[in-house]
Amino acid sequence: MKNRNVLFIMADQLRWDYLSCYGHPHLKTPNIDWLASIGVKFNNAYVQSPFCGPSRMSTYTGRYCRSHGSTWNGFPLKVGERTIGDHLRAENVRAVIVGKTHMKPDTEGMKWLGIEENSTIGIHLSECGFEPFERDDGLHPKSPYDPNPPYNDYLRGKGYNVENPWDDHANSGLNEDGERLSGWLLKNSNLPADIEEELSETPYMTQRAIDFMQEAGDQSWLCHLSYIKPHWPYIVPPPYHNMYSKEHIIPAVRSEQEKQTNHPVYSAYMRSRICQTFARDDVRERVIPAYMGLIKQIDDQIGILFDWMKKAKLFDNTMIVFTSDHGDYLGDHWMGEKDLFHDQSVKVPLIIYDPRKEAKSTQGIESDHLVECIDLAPTFLDFFNIKEKPYILEGRGLKEILHQKDGPKIWREYAISEYDYSTRQARHLIGNEPDKAQLFMIRDKRWKYIFAEGFRPMLFDLDTDPDELDDLGESDEENHKEVKKRLYDALFEWARKHHSRTTITREEIEKRTGKEPPGVIIGVWDEEERQILFGENETK
Repeated sequence: MKNRNVLFIMADQLRWDYLSCYGHPHLKTPNIDWLASIGVKFNNAYVQSPFCGPSRMSTYTGRYCRSHGSTWNGFPLKVGERTIGDHLRAENVRAVIVGKTHMKPDTEGMKWLGIEENSTIGIHLSECGFEPFERDDGLHPKSPYDPNPPYNDYLRGKGYNVENPWDDHANSGLNEDGERLSGWLLKNSNLPADIEEELSETPYMTQRAIDFMQEAGDQSWLCHLSYIKPHWPYIVPPPYHNMYSKEHIIPAVRSEQEKQTNHPVYSAYMRSRICQTFARDDVRERVIPAYMGLIKQIDDQIGILFDWMKKAKLFDNTMIVFTSDHGDYLGDHWMGEKDLFHDQSVKVPLIIYDPRKEAKSTQGIESDHLVECIDLAPTFLDFFNIKEKPYILEGRGLKEILHQKDGPKIWREYAISEYDYSTRQARHLIGNEPDKAQLFMIRDKRWKYIFAEGFRPMLFDLDTDPDELDDLGESDEENHKEVKKRLYDALFEWARKHHSRTTITREEIEKRTGKEPPGVIIGVWDEEERQILFGENETK
């Protein structure tokens, strides 16, 4: 195989079940489905945090949130945390970002170390280890991540001559009277975005990925195409704005019993402004068709991208990964956004096409193995034939699943996710301190257990209750008590593992074990014992 490449596609806030290959009855995504037909579709892939920034930092570093410390949006990834881009660049693989990282750089750490932000090192540290071919996080113009992206200049060059065309055109619409209405307001989600479809964000990012691949030459590369959508603002250009209606909306997964919960965290979230808004049926009927249209546009653009790649003969040597950074409640469980650990939030689509001949036998299969998004980093290193780094990367490479039709006999027993809700309204409703605002999820093949610092746990039996409507956290049944203890113990064991010893390999530790530094003699009685232990010239 000639020089290997990776196309790493990530959509923002895309639910796993809003693709036709994952079972959506109305939203047809033939291009993503086709990728699944030539790759492996993972049915149990979990992010390491259900929010943009910490989820992405875990995926990029291959490390859990409790390891890298960037536990919330805008909490900087500290200098010294190496990412996919850092590992690959050291092996002469060009790693670029096209789109979003949601990373805020550790400017204080760089200043302390004397690193200029606009230096080569400073740029890599500021861009999550990637080369910024086209960095764009959305949320303009007051975004703390990227306040003036090239996309705005691009739109001005196309005749959208306003201060912020992203806001005024790409994410706004016009009513019947020609009045401009913001896509930030959910009532306007049914309007067509006031922009030509081919100039909107998703086609623009697709073309920029193609631009990179055209210029990349023979050097191996990883291109992280990170779409901003279907993340809010929920507004999409024509013809996608009216492709779907309320008849295409899946009924909300929720129960009246959930409203009666006595769990302080869940109750506080349901009382928060965002969740109360999305629990309304009129909001769901306005937002979800636009959300579906944004996903349909992504699928169409992926079709354009794949057609170009086929003509460029890139499928022969390019691994393609499609996933998301988290889901979207869309009113399920009376929730909005993506704060807690129901599958609507923490489970994501994951499809991997591997061009290696060893993967031919697994094309089109589905895997039910528990997979974590931190598994992608070691998977990429393996694809580029880079030595494993288990002392840094906490994920497990997926080659065994990609290359074995029946999958590995021994795989991880648990998937784990974490959440720091210290900045959310729910914490104030609860009244607890920022350092106590911690949630942890651990699930095995059957059970999902949520540990809430300072409060009782939550527990769901995914066999008998796949919709996660019946919280068994308070159950005194003996088998439930045993499950809660087992999962708590497993979570505690995970928390005790080494996660900060990242500067020395396991092989180096083995070489040092039982040995003292040269010239150092400890616990030796006399010259004869020294001779036996160290030899004639050991202390000379």
